Amino acid sequence: MTVLGSRRLYLCTPMRDDLEHFLTACIAGGVDIVQLRDKQHDARDLIAAGRRAAAVCADLGVPFLMNDRPDLALEVGADGVHVGQDDAPVALCRRILGPDALVGLSTHAAGELSDACATDATYLSAGPVVATPTKPGRLGTGVAYAVEATMTATVPVFVTGGVSPETIPDLAAAGVEHFVVVRALTEASDPRSAARSLRSAIDRALGEG
Repeated sequence: MTVLGSRRLYLCTPMRDDLEHFLTACIAGGVDIVQLRDKQHDARDLIAAGRRAAAVCADLGVPFLMNDRPDLALEVGADGVHVGQDDAPVALCRRILGPDALVGLSTHAAGELSDACATDATYLSAGPVVATPTKPGRLGTGVAYAVEATMTATVPVFVTGGVSPETIPDLAAAGVEHFVVVRALTEASDPRSAARSLRSAIDRALGEG
């Protein structure tokens, strides 16, 4: 099993004032990988938030990644970086962060998937299955693409878009094993409880726990 093969619930969060408390609650509920993704703030603010998040995740034994910027990931001591199709290529991320870093790559279509499988990415993401406000202007890929990516790639594929306790059983039945959430936790009034509900749904659907 790869380094992320047993990781199931991936939180993608923007900066927030209660970042340490929020991450601690989410991880206590079952989140087992965290990415800081914030398109609104400058590098200085991202570095400050990244250091805070990295410290929490390190204390709790959960991998932490920065979004888009391998240079910022290096600066904050993150475990790796997640990049999109228009960001730094995986090979450059590896040169900056080293061979043991976690490097994730987003995919949204079959052509991108084929190219991504030829890289040295640690994992891929596929989606969003349904359109989501966190990726404005991007159409949903549908479940079929998420399943295709999961079955094609030789590394873990984390599926994004519309993940909830209600949708997890069908996604898992189709073959999905790794799930990304944003609003399901970032907008939750009780993040720990919300994470626990998501994780319970995953464990039941995959016959784990």
